[in-house]
Amino acid sequence: MMFADDTKLWARISTLEDGETLQRDLLKLAEWSRKWFLAFKPEKCKVMHISHEVETAYTMEDGDWVRILDTTVEEKDLGILVTRDLKSHEQCTQAARKAQSVLGMVRRHFKELDKEDLMMIYNSYIRLHLEYCVQAWSPHLVKDKDCLERIQRRATKLVKGFSKLTYEERLKKLGIYSLEKRRLRGDLIEAYKILTGKERVDKDKFFMPALNDHGLRGHTWKLFKLRCRSTIRRSFFSNSDQRLEQCAATCCRCYDS
Repeated sequence: MMFADDTKLWARISTLEDGETLQRDLLKLAEWSRKWFLAFKPEKCKVMHISHEVETAYTMEDGDWVRILDTTVEEKDLGILVTRDLKSHEQCTQAARKAQSVLGMVRRHFKELDKEDLMMIYNSYIRLHLEYCVQAWSPHLVKDKDCLERIQRRATKLVKGFSKLTYEERLKKLGIYSLEKRRLRGDLIEAYKILTGKERVDKDKFFMPALNDHGLRGHTWKLFKLRCRSTIRRSFFSNSDQRLEQCAATCCRCYDS
């Protein structure tokens, strides 16, 4: 997969032969890049082993030298921090840190804010850090959810007279939702776009339709939920229990209307 100057090559490694196949693909990729004068720099290339036991070393040619690629446990990919264990804790921490730095700057430069000014600043400069590509790293642990929600709690207190109100009352007066509800809403919208072909994404890579072989009542938008052994996998965008339960009904209503 290629995007601008970023190239990713991956494979499922179950045996040593799978590793040898991936190594041959790396050599072919390096040969292709030299042919078109787009040679890779092996010192900038990394290898990440994700959730498997067969770990082998991989090499790329650097002129007359063969260089062993460094192994990494985390790497930033298009603005998202991907870790070896696929957990989103570090991504949540970094997103909250960036949003908090902007929030601190706003607090230092504005003594008073009304609702309209706060929402303009919050939507333009703070919330975008908390929701950037959140479908890819949506947190599932309570501590990570609280880490993000804490930023919005603090931001809603900047309006004059709101500091003594509860968080729910502040949200109601500002006309906004909690970040957790916004993430669910965004997931439903994204799932609807994928299922109905409104985005150029292969829906079969994300969702599996639930076949109704028993003659029971239903509709064609029902989705099948895979059994997952890990909490992380159960919380992925393509397999979230809460998302799939609501997505089928939402897509059905949009389709019927």
